[in-house]
Amino acid sequence: MSTPRPPLSPFAAAVGAAHRDGELVVQPRMGFPDTGRMREGLLAVRAARARTVGTVTVDSYTRVGDHASARAALDAGTDLNGYPIVAHGPAAVRRMLDGLLGGASDDGKPGNDEPCDGEPGDNEPGFAVQIRHGSADPLPIVETLLAAGLDATEGGPVSYCLPYSRTPLADAVSAWARACELLAERSGGTAHLESFGGCLLGQLCPPSLLVAMSVLEGLFFRRYGLRSVSLSYAQQTSPAQDAEALAALRLLAAEYLPGLDRHLVLYSYMGVFPRSRHGALALLRAGAELAARTGVERLIVKTPAEAHRIPAVQDSVLALEVAAAAARSTPPSYGAPDDREFGVLAEARALVEAVLELAPDIGTALIRAFRTGLLDVPYCLHADNANRSRGFIDGLGSLQWRTAGAMPVRTAAGPEARAPRAEELIDMLSYVQRAYDQGARLGTPAPTPLKERS
Repeated sequence: MSTPRPPLSPFAAAVGAAHRDGELVVQPRMGFPDTGRMREGLLAVRAARARTVGTVTVDSYTRVGDHASARAALDAGTDLNGYPIVAHGPAAVRRMLDGLLGGASDDGKPGNDEPCDGEPGDNEPGFAVQIRHGSADPLPIVETLLAAGLDATEGGPVSYCLPYSRTPLADAVSAWARACELLAERSGGTAHLESFGGCLLGQLCPPSLLVAMSVLEGLFFRRYGLRSVSLSYAQQTSPAQDAEALAALRLLAAEYLPGLDRHLVLYSYMGVFPRSRHGALALLRAGAELAARTGVERLIVKTPAEAHRIPAVQDSVLALEVAAAAARSTPPSYGAPDDREFGVLAEARALVEAVLELAPDIGTALIRAFRTGLLDVPYCLHADNANRSRGFIDGLGSLQWRTAGAMPVRTAAGPEARAPRAEELIDMLSYVQRAYDQGARLGTPAPTPLKERS
């Protein structure tokens, strides 16, 4: 007789319910230091004309474990760039979320225009919140969110170490193992954890490494007790290549993570955003359309304000509603990945298999993979990264490997194999911004430099 599966995290349940209804879940990047402002932001997200989940993003002090400085900033009334969840403590978080989670609102009306027969906190899918942080040592954050009654967060032993901290990778692997075990144990097996592995440095990383890292971190989460995961991918420079990468990610997730509750999450382009409103909205819509075409269940949006200032709540609500409308008007057309175009599936599979051959334990294998250069994040200056790999944008707008160090992937030949000059690197970093702003100036619905291969 089979053991019954535990109930899903409210976060995973909300995403799953939306997908069954044929809707894309849209999610903002959002974090405010004051509990009142944070609650107001979450209420606005829940009330948006879209299928939403909420985000509480922590501040920089909390991210690096300096909770005393976060507390001092709160006491002094100093502004922070996020919500200091540990300094506030679980009681404050509970007060902030009181009546906000689940299918009903404070006045008893259903949230997100969804019918609800139960109360907040029951098993009905409804509004849910994820804690986002960026910490190489997430244990205090995880302890606080669990004590506050939440069980959804994100990150990973590699993806929240190499790009964003100086923490040795071995220490991050150990810390994340403890955090995963704590999430699994204290949630009764319902906790949901999202890998940030598909977003390494946000840009100029060819998709095969992003896909492989998401799968590898998913394997790490499963090893330490998690049963519900999401795998990420950040929108890059070529819609056709991105579609192939997402299909490859879904296929590899099914192969390597069978039996887990899982879904895919796409990030709107994380690099330099268009400066024109028309260009920014076009890029936002392109990400939502990509998600809808490829069957992605959740999209994390950016706003037209990104290029100019920190987004206000109304900027995030606008972005959520624009993305949701674009997704609803785009029919799905995903299927098996055609690996003859860009080779993402073959390269990602080769990377995953090469890492798994290094050690029976996935954490040890990840450490050895970076030590030997079998994994190598381009342009990442962390001491545990070989930094021999380089990506580049080819003439048709797709990301390719210029050099790859010891990674088992194909690289450019001839003139394209040389090291990029500084001006070329700057040009590549602004490629998407220029393309969509040019489209805005020309009045075209899509930027002409981003051509899909025929």
